[in-house]
Amino acid sequence: MADIIDTLKHKYKTGSVITRLIFINALVFIAMKIIGVFITLFNINAVDLVSFLGVPSNIPLLLSRFWTLITYMFVHEGFFHLLFNMLWLYWFGQIFLQYFSGRSLGSLYVLGGLAGAILYVIAFNSIPYYTDMGSGWMIGASAAVMAIVMGAAFYRPEVELSLLFLGRIKIVYIAIFAFVLDFLSLGDPTNPGGHVAHIGGALLGYLFAVQYKKGKDITHWMSRIIDWFVGLFKPRQKKSKMKVEYSRNETDWEYNKRKKSEQEEIDTILDKLKQSGYSSLSSEEKKRLFDASKK
Repeated sequence: MADIIDTLKHKYKTGSVITRLIFINALVFIAMKIIGVFITLFNINAVDLVSFLGVPSNIPLLLSRFWTLITYMFVHEGFFHLLFNMLWLYWFGQIFLQYFSGRSLGSLYVLGGLAGAILYVIAFNSIPYYTDMGSGWMIGASAAVMAIVMGAAFYRPEVELSLLFLGRIKIVYIAIFAFVLDFLSLGDPTNPGGHVAHIGGALLGYLFAVQYKKGKDITHWMSRIIDWFVGLFKPRQKKSKMKVEYSRNETDWEYNKRKKSEQEEIDTILDKLKQSGYSSLSSEEKKRLFDASKK
């Protein structure tokens, strides 16, 4: 058992942001299920954890439980709800990381979740169909994941995925289909809040892609907040008396610009390879292709 825990810790520490988000969502799910078993077996009179961590539509209650704007996007009640959200996060997150940093992905995840929660609260306090339902609460990572899906799809709409029975299809069509499906389901009484939140996350992801193409990174401020928060839990290192000069680290914008340039160069080489064969490549192009295959 100790070996398994050590292995999981290692995978979490060395894994990508996607791995860490999946770990957090899975651990929260397992922890809540275990706590729920003890509450049931021993008839413990406790606050319902799901409603305590889920974002409420009631504004006064939301103001007293402000943390739910963040916690709700890591909480799932059903296994398949968790599974499908994590699969979407993994598939589109891998595409997203080809062009952006893990820091940008984590920030967009949080911003997408916040956008979904805000739209949910607004809708359930202003639209007659939803206000007639009364107060409720919402959980799930769907809005956060939809932001990643739309961000990747509208930044590089030409990227394709192979789907069972459908063959290769552009990810932008998959994203649009998911958005339309949520829009047409806004009147569904079985999951009204979820579909509203999906729309909010999707719009945030679309905005991110459009603005990034214009040279504006709308996740930058959230990245700084996350860095500050994570820094609170890191052990402080003793200051060295030696004077050390550090090279300047790349900003998110510089990193993503470099990644995009490298990807475009590889795409050009691959097109040349497809049209004229391997022998048509220069020694430098062969080296570039070989180096890219090892990453």
